[in-house]
Amino acid sequence: MVKLASARECRTYGPRLARSRAEYINAGLHLFATVVLVCGFTAQFSWEPRSGLFVILIALALIILVNAHDLLAHLAGIDYRFSLMGFDTQLALVEFSVPVVQVLGSQLFFLGILFLLIQAEKGYGFLKLEKHALRMLIAGPVLWVLGSIHNSCQIYERADGHVQILQQSVHIPFLIGSLLFLVGAILNSHEQAGIIHHGLQLLGKTWVCLGICGSLMFFIGGLTNVVKVFKMQQINGLRLEKLRGGAQDRLIQGWEGQVPLIIEERWRKMEVEEIKAAAASPASTPYKDVLLGGT
Repeated sequence: MVKLASARECRTYGPRLARSRAEYINAGLHLFATVVLVCGFTAQFSWEPRSGLFVILIALALIILVNAHDLLAHLAGIDYRFSLMGFDTQLALVEFSVPVVQVLGSQLFFLGILFLLIQAEKGYGFLKLEKHALRMLIAGPVLWVLGSIHNSCQIYERADGHVQILQQSVHIPFLIGSLLFLVGAILNSHEQAGIIHHGLQLLGKTWVCLGICGSLMFFIGGLTNVVKVFKMQQINGLRLEKLRGGAQDRLIQGWEGQVPLIIEERWRKMEVEEIKAAAASPASTPYKDVLLGGT
């Protein structure tokens, strides 16, 4: 789950070009992680399902990295001052809580699969890990569902229909995918309750099939998120508005009241960096100048 492009304008996050580059990398890396996740679940039907679990671990590690970067980007918008969250409900419940919940859910899912791999490698001497692993495979998607619900609770002062469609096209696939993972983990736990299985045999076909469907929904959400990032970066008028009276406004007011010269110097440096970057790009030569130069 990534929502960096839907964040409000974060002046302390960096220059505009750096922010755009970070959002493209963030969205692209998350899309790649969903592709790896689909491949990992599909490999469970191969002759070596253990390799598929290793691939799933890699995908989960990438998802954790992306959401951790998303969290740091939102905290940079308030200069890492947690006390300001008391003045901004959306910042606390959406922009901060969603990445945290997604990271925790991915970590639990990661540990559940890791415990099963350890038990399969070391033999049956770690039977206690099986119960913890099955519980973690349920707890992880529960947090994913909670984060998906929170992520859909964004507040808009003004937003056109195009913006809202882009937002919902990302939220809905992630919510459906999280529910599929949760249902698959619960059904798998009930199936294994009356059967004595150990190791990788604890992951039944129901869990794998619903995991593939959930991964495909994550892929769709990641793909639409890339489109959303591209649209919001390329079209100047297609941006979410800044919520007035929030944490960022209070932070800027505090800066302007305490050290206005330092803040003004910071903005000046950021503008100079953007001008230099724009000047470094080759400018197009008009056709008329080319003809005059040739004569």
